[in-house]
Amino acid sequence: MTSLPIPSAVVAAAQRAADTYRELTGVAVDATTLLAGRAGLVGHAPQGRVSAGGATRLLPCRDGWCALTLSRADDIAAIPALLSADDIDDDPWPAVQRWVAGTDCAEVTGRARLLGLPVAGLAETRPAEPRHRPHGVPGRPRDLTGLLVADLSVMWAGPLCGQLLRAAGATVVKVETAARPDGARFGPAAFFDWMNGGKLCYAADFDDPSGLRALLSAADVVIESSRPAALARRGLGPDQVTPRDGRVWLRITGHGTEGERANWVAFGDDAAVSGGLVLDGPAFCGDAIADPLTGLHAAVEVARSLRGGGGELIELSMSGIAARYGELPRDQLTECRAVPRPDVGAPALGADNAVVERLIGSHASC
Repeated sequence: MTSLPIPSAVVAAAQRAADTYRELTGVAVDATTLLAGRAGLVGHAPQGRVSAGGATRLLPCRDGWCALTLSRADDIAAIPALLSADDIDDDPWPAVQRWVAGTDCAEVTGRARLLGLPVAGLAETRPAEPRHRPHGVPGRPRDLTGLLVADLSVMWAGPLCGQLLRAAGATVVKVETAARPDGARFGPAAFFDWMNGGKLCYAADFDDPSGLRALLSAADVVIESSRPAALARRGLGPDQVTPRDGRVWLRITGHGTEGERANWVAFGDDAAVSGGLVLDGPAFCGDAIADPLTGLHAAVEVARSLRGGGGELIELSMSGIAARYGELPRDQLTECRAVPRPDVGAPALGADNAVVERLIGSHASC
């Protein structure tokens, strides 16, 4: 079984968050399973300065360290522009490493971000608490039983939050489009099932977003993980859909919503580096660890908000959450092992459209 060495203080703090979720919802959560579950399912682990998934590298700059993720075809396609090269070899990493080694960290991250690449300077982000802002009118205090959750998020942090809300009794609708489905669908099926099993799968059409707008208007909780302007451009932002008393709108970002950070792309491994959540060396800590930590804390914040009547927009950044954990001691490590057993598989894209449309009609009047 794959083992992930993670600072004991990090595991203990994550379990305290999991215990808070149990107190709020009655759902028992094991933090070790959240942190080590994907590695256990797919059998990979970080190799020092290469991430568990292999797409992110910790690289020495002229004046420090940075992390760069090349997980998408567009990321690879941007490397010639990053290096000011006409072309690159099939393996771009040697050329990237040479360029980074002779370049200051600020220039590496600045140029990479202009090209839309997921990049981070080591410990560049300060710890950040979740931000709660008034959003509409609060309702009565509620638990999650029977609530409708629209989950527009992808990959790990947001889907994990949705799965934890489902475990607490919510009906969770996973929203995707045929043009841009969740990238996790193309990875190991066991991980996708773990994150999305038991949810209803709804295929939305952004060219005609009336169905999605109706779903968002009826939802008690909305989870999104896109950059802040993405939904607003389509008239689907939190202030652009029909208000609903007590709604909680959860926004998960890589680096926050203010200034230039709002446009910075992030994945779990580079976000962790940004927050300084690394092992000594430096070396990667866990498996995309900013993802499960953020998903866990997001679920806690949603449950807590509903207990208080909701009516809030909650914002969490993965790098900000990672930075909170990055301040904890690293002198002792816990070997984390887990192989989750999803109780049900995730449906195919759009398999539940008819069910969701009926649900929207019945829930909108509640």
